Amino acid sequence: MARTNFQYEKRQRELEKKRKAEEKAKRKLEAKNSPKAEGEAAEAGEAVEVEAAATHEQS
Repeated sequence: MARTNFQYEKRQRELEKKRKAEEKAKRKLEAKNSPKAEGEAAEAGEAVEVEAAATHEQS
């Protein structure tokens, strides 16, 4: 029976963490450079959450 390659799995997890950290840093930089656009996106996100919650309660 084949054995699990733990080093490969660990490396993949590390790469995923690094990718997510880079994406987060990019989002923070974009938010810092255009705060008005971020505020509009946050309002739109809240509206979607409210609609989803209302739909869930109706079910």
